[in-house]
Amino acid sequence: MWNDTRLQTDVAPIKQESRAMTGFLKIEQLSKAYSATRPVFADVSFSLERGEFVCIIGHSGCGKTTILNVLAGLDEATSGHVFMDGREVSGPSLERGVVFQGHALMPWLTVRQNIAFAVKSRWPDMPTPKLNVHVEKFVDMVGLSHAIDKKPSQLSGGMKQRVGIARAFSIQPKMLLLDEPFGALDALTRGTIQDELMQIVRETQQTVFMITHDVDEAILLADRILLMNNGADTPDGYKPGGIAEVVRNPLPRSRTRSGLHHLDDYYPLRNHIVDFLVTRATAH
Repeated sequence: MWNDTRLQTDVAPIKQESRAMTGFLKIEQLSKAYSATRPVFADVSFSLERGEFVCIIGHSGCGKTTILNVLAGLDEATSGHVFMDGREVSGPSLERGVVFQGHALMPWLTVRQNIAFAVKSRWPDMPTPKLNVHVEKFVDMVGLSHAIDKKPSQLSGGMKQRVGIARAFSIQPKMLLLDEPFGALDALTRGTIQDELMQIVRETQQTVFMITHDVDEAILLADRILLMNNGADTPDGYKPGGIAEVVRNPLPRSRTRSGLHHLDDYYPLRNHIVDFLVTRATAH
């Protein structure tokens, strides 16, 4: 049975986690404001351990993508700090691979050439034979060896996203940042790529931070799930959004998409997250 006391133990000490700030990735009191009096979110602090998969869920407008862009070095926070592997994040870096909902492939290049372009950005002096072997390894990892010399116009949406994932893994980043990478895919394709991503992450021990609106996707993939609320006007004035709860996934790491609903803790966990999104996702 789901243990609410245990959940609250995992959830409540958000500020304690920020004070200790142990972990491979450390986010300290991050805030973002486009209007000084109405920040989108404020005082966001959390950490990721090396090899951990963390998902963040919240309604549109709460600032999830802004947080990911700050982690990627593509945006700047109004205040606060981000540290990865002991160094402060200050701009884009090949140490952080990013996959967005749009595949962002270069249409004039083949699958092989798209991935090779990224690899050469990371290792410009890599000899061509070694480069080809490296590219082919990651194309095979996402099951696209048969399409390696095709251009994006010849690929389905799911195949394009596979190329994007292969490209991100091919530069061997210290961390992978995923912004709803499967959001535009049909349910069957989405499920297949979820399974493939989970297998690759388990094999590579990749550290992953992912935005999703899909509760089941978060439960399948994540070790922890951050529940984020939106800013709102309250009787005491405007309150910015932030991380409301940190939920640890109690399901076994060997879980599969087809077997999720058979696990004892699945429905209580899912109901808790859905209840948050329906009734508690606005700041109070």
